[in-house]
Amino acid sequence: MVSKTCEYAIRAMLFIAQKSKSDIKVGVKHIAKAIDSPEPFIAKILQELSRKGLLQSAKGPTGGFFLDNAGLKQNLADIVVAVDGDKLFTGCGLGLKSCSEKKPCPIHDEFVAVRRQIKTMMKSATLDDYNTSLELGEKYLKR
Repeated sequence: MVSKTCEYAIRAMLFIAQKSKSDIKVGVKHIAKAIDSPEPFIAKILQELSRKGLLQSAKGPTGGFFLDNAGLKQNLADIVVAVDGDKLFTGCGLGLKSCSEKKPCPIHDEFVAVRRQIKTMMKSATLDDYNTSLELGEKYLKR
């Protein structure tokens, strides 16, 4: 449903949120290892998220990526839209360019309901919401 880039972006942001809660800035190497991502790929993703204002970074020996309190309140939909655009929330389930109520694809009606549920879940889930379950080892970011 989302691109591989978006999957890595969400996993990285969840990991950074967890570390930021303890006022820890994390470097690319640490993030890549923690989420099982190729380092150059995650570096490029994080630079783009930082450029778009979803993530902060600090340079130097004590630098790294982090989220402030406002950043921890971002929802998953913000990340999806920043990386993949809004296609997940507005696009056709079969990838057709033209799919609407007036000219629906075969799965249009069912997909509209699924799309609505996904959007609701991703808009209501903030990065901070997952910190406790990750810290307790109830949820995982690595395969």
